[in-house]
Amino acid sequence: MPTVDEDLSQIERDIRTLKIEYEQFFGGGRPRPPADTQWRVDNLVRRYNERIGDLTFGQRFRFNNIAQTYAKYQDMWRKKLMQKETGTTQHHYGAAAKAIEAERAKKAAAEAPAAARAAGATAKRSGAAPEAVFAMSFSDPAKEAAKVQELYRKLIEARTETGEKAGAPSLKDFERFVQQKTKELKDKGGREVEYSVRVEGGRVKLKARISN
Repeated sequence: MPTVDEDLSQIERDIRTLKIEYEQFFGGGRPRPPADTQWRVDNLVRRYNERIGDLTFGQRFRFNNIAQTYAKYQDMWRKKLMQKETGTTQHHYGAAAKAIEAERAKKAAAEAPAAARAAGATAKRSGAAPEAVFAMSFSDPAKEAAKVQELYRKLIEARTETGEKAGAPSLKDFERFVQQKTKELKDKGGREVEYSVRVEGGRVKLKARISN
């Protein structure tokens, strides 16, 4: 039986396949919409929507990003199917897909914190990863509640500024995640674990690494 992470990777692959198959359909290369692939994605997305509380913080974060992207494509495909059925003049699918991504990038750029935008621009020119909006190290999160709460506050602030209000973890879930992740990384060596809140591609990400 596939693991949660394997299922999430499968959803991402199927969404990419759907984009290609819908492009072929709207371009006249396929006789019918890719119903089988879409049915498979819908079932997986529905399954994880129902069991979202069972996922880890990292898995929920990843799933919410996938689901938001998929919802935007579903809306675009639904509109284009209606246009096709009514004989409305069609625009090329590729242009429509690019328009979605462009609008998403435009919104993220407009709403992201100024520091994150500057870091992203520097990283794009240099080829390096974007710099952290906020970073903090922990040696024992169970005894550093105030620091965990501060990290959580920075994460929520960043998500609010980039428009990612939905799907945010509760403080309790976040505390549990930080404690488990810190123990996992410290078991590999090192006395402290650094967590950083980053904005990459208009999306907020929480990174963890052994700091010493």
